[in-house]
Amino acid sequence: MTSVKRFLKTSLLGGISVIMPAVIFFFIFRWLFRWITDLIQPLTDIVTRKLPFPELAADLIVIALILTICFIIGAIVRTKVGQFLHTNLENRILQIAPGYPMIRSMVSQFLGRKEQPFSTVALVQAFQNETLMTAFITERHADGSYSVFVPTGPNPTTGFIFHLQPQYVHPVRVSVEEALRTVIGCGAGSAKLILNYAEGKQQ
Repeated sequence: MTSVKRFLKTSLLGGISVIMPAVIFFFIFRWLFRWITDLIQPLTDIVTRKLPFPELAADLIVIALILTICFIIGAIVRTKVGQFLHTNLENRILQIAPGYPMIRSMVSQFLGRKEQPFSTVALVQAFQNETLMTAFITERHADGSYSVFVPTGPNPTTGFIFHLQPQYVHPVRVSVEEALRTVIGCGAGSAKLILNYAEGKQQ
């Protein structure tokens, strides 16, 4: 009887562990799709009025149009004139917008565009005790000390800046993308950071 209960329990938990991620992904995807379609609803209404398409097809057409525009802008920015215009726009207008530099850096990291200053992940002892915090090294100074950014979960665009001596900063061999996922997940998936830190202490 005990073995039957164990079999039923493990089978049920196993099924839940397989189905639950897929269900959560589906709901997140559905929420994201609805958010995008609500955002582009005015454009969708124009398409449905002008062309005999159902609303879903109109949504897909508008999304494809937006992606095409993004592609064209990306191609333009690759030219010297486009780079000049983009740099001036960022330096004179966007850089002074609250939170824009951080958001731009985070988006670049998610898209795999490695750029400073958020290229190195570290676990830091911000309060000089045994507490470890996930951080990104933003600058190393002439005296050997570091400036680090400690993001808050689940929103990595906000956080705290600490200036720490090197003995309190422990770089780990974990990609920025992986570290950001743990921040968004409020610590879920941090095993690799902890393992890497432990291996570094043993060396």
